[in-house]
Amino acid sequence: MKLDQIKLDVDYFEFDEKFYQKLKPTPLKNPKLVSFNKEACDLIGLDYKECETQDFINFINGSNVLEGSVPYSMVYAGHQFGYFVPQLGDGRAINLGAVNNWHLQTKGSGLTRYSRSGDGRAVLRSSIREYLMSEAMHGLGIPTTRALAIIDSDTFAHRDWEEESCSIVMRMSPSWIRVGTFEFFARTKNKQAIFQLADYVIKQSYPHLENEEDKYEKMFYSLVDKTAELLALWQTYGFQHGVMNTDNFSMAGLTIDYGPYAFMDYFEKNAICNHTDGEGRYSYNNQPYVARWNLMVLADTLKGICDENKLMSYLNTFLPQHENVYLKMMNKRIGLDATKSGNSNLHLILELLGSLEASKMDYNVFFYRLTNLKSFDDLSSILDIAVFQEPLRKWFESYEKVCEEQDTSFETRSEIMKKVNPKYILKNYIIQEAIEKAHEGDYSGVVDLLKIAQNPFDEHIKFERYAQVTPMKFSNMKLSCSS
Repeated sequence: MKLDQIKLDVDYFEFDEKFYQKLKPTPLKNPKLVSFNKEACDLIGLDYKECETQDFINFINGSNVLEGSVPYSMVYAGHQFGYFVPQLGDGRAINLGAVNNWHLQTKGSGLTRYSRSGDGRAVLRSSIREYLMSEAMHGLGIPTTRALAIIDSDTFAHRDWEEESCSIVMRMSPSWIRVGTFEFFARTKNKQAIFQLADYVIKQSYPHLENEEDKYEKMFYSLVDKTAELLALWQTYGFQHGVMNTDNFSMAGLTIDYGPYAFMDYFEKNAICNHTDGEGRYSYNNQPYVARWNLMVLADTLKGICDENKLMSYLNTFLPQHENVYLKMMNKRIGLDATKSGNSNLHLILELLGSLEASKMDYNVFFYRLTNLKSFDDLSSILDIAVFQEPLRKWFESYEKVCEEQDTSFETRSEIMKKVNPKYILKNYIIQEAIEKAHEGDYSGVVDLLKIAQNPFDEHIKFERYAQVTPMKFSNMKLSCSS
């Protein structure tokens, strides 16, 4: 389908105008295409060739408004680092409408009513990070928003005492409603509006519940289930979101709003990737507990339309559900079947995590090399990349014993692991290389990393070095919220 044949549908204006602002994007100067995503084109039925046209660049930039689109930004509230902020919102994001149930949103499109002290812009650095990571998460099978395209420009903004070029990334999601959206609606004391918002979320994300009794409670239950699995996948792959505020927490159970995120380099259970997070509220180990806390906040906003006791009772299943999925995935990462062990090999996995931390071992590289291990007599391919070898050597003794007890072969374990242990993980230092090239006007690094992100289990011979251990000087770096 050609770009001018796409018709967008806007359904948010059924809400009162105090919940959104209709506005026009503020285009960037001299916009330039950095990259477009063929997979995302397929999702909305867009012909790839259209992405190479000036009309497409203008579409991302906001100067080409498609049929049916009425651009708008949404208001929401949120708990940021545990403290309630009564009004936040799309401070630099503009919603364009939906096609094929994908809601299109540009990030970096200028000032809105909700920009507060911001300038409404997103710089190229942070836009590249979001564009690539949303696709990398999808490549790993982790529920996430998607990205259609990214543009650079000759508009500049000041960040951290530097001037950086401004960018826009086109994001796509089945829903942009957040826990913070419910928090804003709830503080209006308008119960009917909360009913309306809940119906909207059910229509978007849980349509099977539309004619169910107790559908609002069941909406909450469904989100608890989805979030338990989502956080289990985050933890399994060592992903750190960095800023899990309730305004960055999806009602559809997706990973949204990629800011100071990181995939762990060497394993550290209390790792913090956001240098603003001095107390470690959003540390790697805390993420499941913060998710539960955010769901508790949601339960409080729904008490006017739900049986709060039922919500809180179901919320008690969150951690057990999360742990169950996590253990199943971690068993797969070491090539074992959790059902063959009475405790799902819990002790073996806990011992592994302690050994990885004590060894200062690159987390995901460990699992990839374990996938290709041929003999317990030669562990050099793994031990040689550990800073301290002895903790891992002891773990291998336990692992070998369990493998013998469960009568599994290297071949059988490898087949299990190949499906869940990617060769490539987009670590921050890898993405930074592409960012630095892009700042010089060379966008080839972004294009190359998009292919790797979407195919992390494949061979990419030219980029073999990205499958190696992260250089220590780049390991577990903290990032800024500045974007």
